[in-house]
Amino acid sequence: MKTLAVITARGGSKRIPRKNIKLFLGKPILLYSIQAALDAGVFDEVMVSTEDEEIAELARDAGAKVPFFRSSDTANDYATTADVLLEVLEQYGEMGVQFDYICCIYPTAPFVSAERLKEAMEKLTAQEADALLPVVRFSFPPQRSVVMGEDGFLQFKWQEYMLARSQDLEPFYHDAGQFYCLKVDSFLAQKKLVMAKTVPMELPESEVQDIDTEEDWRIAEAKYKALYGGNDVFSWPE
Repeated sequence: MKTLAVITARGGSKRIPRKNIKLFLGKPILLYSIQAALDAGVFDEVMVSTEDEEIAELARDAGAKVPFFRSSDTANDYATTADVLLEVLEQYGEMGVQFDYICCIYPTAPFVSAERLKEAMEKLTAQEADALLPVVRFSFPPQRSVVMGEDGFLQFKWQEYMLARSQDLEPFYHDAGQFYCLKVDSFLAQKKLVMAKTVPMELPESEVQDIDTEEDWRIAEAKYKALYGGNDVFSWPE
């Protein structure tokens, strides 16, 4: 069984400029994902998919490989993660290298740990699934959400749940937005990240934080410091 970790780190970012190498608690955020993948001990190769020379140099210095650069088709704002992974597998194929499993790790996921990645790959292979998706439970039940009515007043989206107790409602989950573990044959056939046989791996809310805005960034740093204290926080040379 041959496995590949792909960290998707393009250079462009509109909401947070140079987001993928912005310092997170004194360290380029991309390096958290690279280090977790290297330390997991379950990948034959850890590579960074990018079109950016600066990101590529940083990735190589951190121990990851950048055997080729992204095409313009997968470096734009409209390319999907699946598009990027399909291109990566195609380019490796042209080099005569094939993989059985692939794990896509996002570059702005500092809460990803080597232990979680190892656990995920072991669970995926043990259950003979197509994919594994880390999920987190919604902290408030969506069944009791409210919406703005046409008259401007709030109303329950689902009236039947307005008096229901939270503990009596079915828990809902969402994508943790950190990584995806995929069986390559299934992915090439279905060409999507959430496939017919996708197993979940539930993460606690303390380990999950979307980072799309500057406010998200500050919240993520605060959560990270609360979890790990100052041990993993250090200054990175400018």
